[in-house]
Amino acid sequence: MTERRRFLAASILLGLPAARVAAQAPVEIRMWTLLSGGDGARMRALVEAFNASQGAARVVSTTLKWGEPFYTKLITSSVVGEGPDIATIHLSRLPNLAGGGVLRPIGEHELAAAGLKGGDYFPRQWEKSRHAGANYAIPLDLHPLVLYYNKTLAATAGLLDDARLLKPIEGYAALSAAFRGVKEKSGRAGLAMEASQSSYAIWRLWVSLLAQRKAPLIEDGRFAYGAAGVEELARVSAWFTGGYAQAGLDYPASTSQFMGGGAGFMINGVWEVPELVRATRQRTLGFEYGIVPLPRLYQDASVWTDSHAFAIPANEGKPMAAAKVRAVLAFMDFVSRNSMGWAEGGHVPAYRPVAESPAARTLMPNALYAGATANVVYDPDGWYMGAAGPVEAMASKYLPGALSGQLAPARALIMFEKEASRLLRKRPPRY
Repeated sequence: MTERRRFLAASILLGLPAARVAAQAPVEIRMWTLLSGGDGARMRALVEAFNASQGAARVVSTTLKWGEPFYTKLITSSVVGEGPDIATIHLSRLPNLAGGGVLRPIGEHELAAAGLKGGDYFPRQWEKSRHAGANYAIPLDLHPLVLYYNKTLAATAGLLDDARLLKPIEGYAALSAAFRGVKEKSGRAGLAMEASQSSYAIWRLWVSLLAQRKAPLIEDGRFAYGAAGVEELARVSAWFTGGYAQAGLDYPASTSQFMGGGAGFMINGVWEVPELVRATRQRTLGFEYGIVPLPRLYQDASVWTDSHAFAIPANEGKPMAAAKVRAVLAFMDFVSRNSMGWAEGGHVPAYRPVAESPAARTLMPNALYAGATANVVYDPDGWYMGAAGPVEAMASKYLPGALSGQLAPARALIMFEKEASRLLRKRPPRY
């Protein structure tokens, strides 16, 4: 961008005459993010690109620990008026954050002035960005569970077609047979999936399978999964107790098992794509991999997902100046329009002009699981739900016990429900 274009862009962004912009320092935007690793590096690149694209605003980003530590600090700081100007959040936490007064609504006139239009985003993600009739976030992506496979091990079990792609798998019996076939033919694990206490994978998979069965998780303020919930936890547990998958692995150990060639399949989120791409390029992976959407085991191919998004903390008692609001929304718009780099992290951009572009449609390996976007489901709305939220944390205490065989599936769910039901009966907090 030429200096004159930067100058004019700054004038428009601040809403000031061009003559006044030259005398003003850039508006500083403080951003808190929970993105680390590859995601963190990609977000830093987007921040640097935005800062270089114009002279009116400068984003300064701080990375905090993922999960509950991040959300606790965000809630506390916003309540006392000391929060950042912008934060990256999970859309699954929006009912808690927006309903609790932690986030500032983004007015329709503000969205229009920034060129942010709901029609430019996938409807499901735009809907999840709203609470009580108002917009509270701008969605960045969606990142569902997918099924990774090792082509070498899958081939030993006769699971690949002539093009060395995974033959269609449909139904619980077929998926179990695929895991069993790898185990019997290669001696390696059929499935790699985190399964230690405090693991989240079982929750995400369990939510997916309930959705495939059209079994509600929560209804009328009560857990409503009934026998379907017990059956699905038992069926997943059978993969572990039957020896097709190794119980007790934490997240790093489970991903290492797959990437080290020790398992035929891995159930995980699309966020592991960059590591597989990197290892393939550096020729350290040791096998050719493939990816497919989570298979349809029941009525459809519903699959758990979550989404990163940008939101503006309310910062009680310290309303944001209009010029800063324009700067913050300009940054959100910039990231949306330049989210192709974000897609290279495995995520599906929520901004449709990028997600539906020829470049995104042919981006590999993303194109292998692009169809999953039509079937994504989120955690049910509720102040207690969402990424690293209290219900998910309680599930991670008890559900892995069924995978290891330490708890019967029905017992694990009784213990989970006994603790979590108290939250469903509590009034939503106003922080």
